Amino acid sequence: MRILLIEDDRVIATALREQAEAEGHSVDWLARLDDAREALATTGFDLILLDLMLPDGLGLPFLRDLRSRGDRTPVIIMTALDQVSDRIEGLNAGADDYLVKPFDLSELSARIGAV
Repeated sequence: MRILLIEDDRVIATALREQAEAEGHSVDWLARLDDAREALATTGFDLILLDLMLPDGLGLPFLRDLRSRGDRTPVIIMTALDQVSDRIEGLNAGADDYLVKPFDLSELSARIGAV
């Protein structure tokens, strides 16, 4: 599976990338939404792992725009925003799953398999 990881924290991104690659996935890691938009315009991905608070903007408008353009690539949000209202907003914006940081890498692996 080819995964687009959009995460600005280098430590988290490295751990996620190593875990996914150990499970046989290919991971493209980007820390900015602008770079993610460019990657999505030229490359097909099977899954997007999306942080919501990034240096150049918020992930929810990015996700809403993705969905409004008809892109149905599965998206798992990974964020520190842990309120029920945050989760509802993320799922209503078009996310397929919502995972609150910190989380166990095994749980993320299970959720990747589920979507």
